[in-house]
Amino acid sequence: METVASRGLKYPARNPNKQSTPIPKPQQPNQFPSHLDTPNVSATARTLCDILTRSSPQDIETALSGSGIHPSEECVHEVLRLSYNYPSSAVKFFRWAGSLQKLSAHAWNLMVDLLGKNQLFEPMWDAVRSMKQERVLSLSTFASVFQSYCRADRFHEALMSFDVMDRYGVEQNVVALNSLLSAICSEDNQTNVGAEFFEKIKAKVVPDGDTFAILLEGWEKEANVPKAKTTFGEMVVRLGWNKDNVAAYDAFLITLVRGAEMDDAVKFLQLMKDHECFPGLKFFTSALDILVKRNDADHAVPMWDVMVGGGLVPNLIMYNAMIGLLCNNGEIEHAFRLLDEMVLQGAFPDSLTYNMVFECLVKNKKARETERFFVEMVKNECPPTSTNCAAAISMLFDCDDPEAAHEIWSYMVENHVKPLDESSNALLIGLCKLTRYTEVKRFAEDMLDRRIHIYESTMILLKDAFYKEGRSARDRYDSLFRRWKSHVKL
Repeated sequence: METVASRGLKYPARNPNKQSTPIPKPQQPNQFPSHLDTPNVSATARTLCDILTRSSPQDIETALSGSGIHPSEECVHEVLRLSYNYPSSAVKFFRWAGSLQKLSAHAWNLMVDLLGKNQLFEPMWDAVRSMKQERVLSLSTFASVFQSYCRADRFHEALMSFDVMDRYGVEQNVVALNSLLSAICSEDNQTNVGAEFFEKIKAKVVPDGDTFAILLEGWEKEANVPKAKTTFGEMVVRLGWNKDNVAAYDAFLITLVRGAEMDDAVKFLQLMKDHECFPGLKFFTSALDILVKRNDADHAVPMWDVMVGGGLVPNLIMYNAMIGLLCNNGEIEHAFRLLDEMVLQGAFPDSLTYNMVFECLVKNKKARETERFFVEMVKNECPPTSTNCAAAISMLFDCDDPEAAHEIWSYMVENHVKPLDESSNALLIGLCKLTRYTEVKRFAEDMLDRRIHIYESTMILLKDAFYKEGRSARDRYDSLFRRWKSHVKL
């Protein structure tokens, strides 16, 4: 008995594909997943895919019939999902499978999607017509049609497809509208197309929170602050304040942040908080990332305060980002407050947290605070990095605290913190500036015994200092230099 799958398919009375014929986007070979690069393909599906890809076009149906395979419903779906790169072969498989059994609505939808993604729009509509006859046509089918047209830059045809939905027995409801808007706004710089259609259809189809979220996410992607404000304003007028619309709020706020309109972003944040429509951590994480990249602590601080005041608990990543931003801007006291606060919030500082604060103390020449914080870091098993240790040793010598500098170097040696070269050279230079030449020679010899590399620039500085002290000091340097020279040759 002849099935719909084996018959020639008729076109709809009003075919959106006939409205215009722009040049399609060039298709790249093997742009879709295939059975060759997809894991866990069933043996039966792999056999059928091999037939579709290896047989000559005229022999495919004969080869399928001769395989002795009667594919299950799931197997038909699997083969179709893996055959997007071979639409002609997929059609022949679809017809063959349809001659053996009644095909599922999902199989039909896969066929429509496969044809549409390959820009075979006339056969796609042929299949849509047949689906109507088979009573398996649904909104999912049209969602696929919308997406295929939009991916091909044929937005007019996507809009026309929406217009004819009701003729195929599919309601033009808000879910259908959102499917169309999502397909349009997913493409680059096309949100205006979606917004214009929304203006025409909103009297007929009442929008919901998802409708505005889709448009606002489009404006966010395009960084269009004025349009985002207009859309957001209409959403509030139509729908009021509703905490279920957090996706729309997030998109709107991120648009403001990316548009450097931070004062408005904080204002709207406070307004949302007052209406119990506070955004989630997703927004704050994204906004903080943007502000950190801009090194904008002035706006990050009030935003952070609103967030914490709204009851949201930042995670360790967010605390580290904020503390790092404050440290980069020399806001060390504020950074310490967050360091104390984060423990109370259950976000325990890690090595990165401590090292950012330690580095800030060193850069700002806070000698006493550096010494105390070093002790705390060691106690909490988050010691400074070797680079931070070297910088701290230099700073402590500059600030007349050689004992603390020596303490850090000794800790590095005893706990095998490597590399030691930079810190060791900093120690020698610091001692040399204090004219403690006996200690310089003793430490230098110890470093050579440990095979620590003393820089040539350091040796030049030591030579100048020792030679100025007279013959005895000169002899001590020469002795050290010979050892250093032999060490370098090794």
